[in-house]
Amino acid sequence: MISMIASRNRPSSVRRKIAGFTLIELMVVLVILGLLGGLVGPQLFGNVDTSKVKTAEAQIKMMRSALHAYRLEVGSYPTTSEGLSALNTPPQQASTLWNGPYLEDDLPLDPWQSPYRYESPAKNNQGFALYSLGADKTVGGEGIDADIGYLPQN
Repeated sequence: MISMIASRNRPSSVRRKIAGFTLIELMVVLVILGLLGGLVGPQLFGNVDTSKVKTAEAQIKMMRSALHAYRLEVGSYPTTSEGLSALNTPPQQASTLWNGPYLEDDLPLDPWQSPYRYESPAKNNQGFALYSLGADKTVGGEGIDADIGYLPQN
């Protein structure tokens, strides 16, 4: 009660200083935060795209290792029709030699939520084609839209 009486007796200039920030001060802070966000935001989103490419490369290398282990035990890579699912479940033709699963988890999708492409046999140095179509999900492209992995040679 005493504090309320004391605040009423204060001059209006003292009460205004206690009240808080002015609208102008808040606007200046918001403009500065907006400018900082405009400068930093694109840098952060650019890193997201490059990290997706690196993730796809790492997943392809992991599946390549699993395909090599499959080939050592079965004697050949899974055919195109058997696909990458042969790494987790035995195909009928190789069920007696299959000693998998060759991947610890389910088959991953690429970072753009599309299945990886697989062809075997393929005319390249690997003997199989294993790749992602990149961000644009179409053949070819540049940058983050480029195809990633062991591509078939035409």
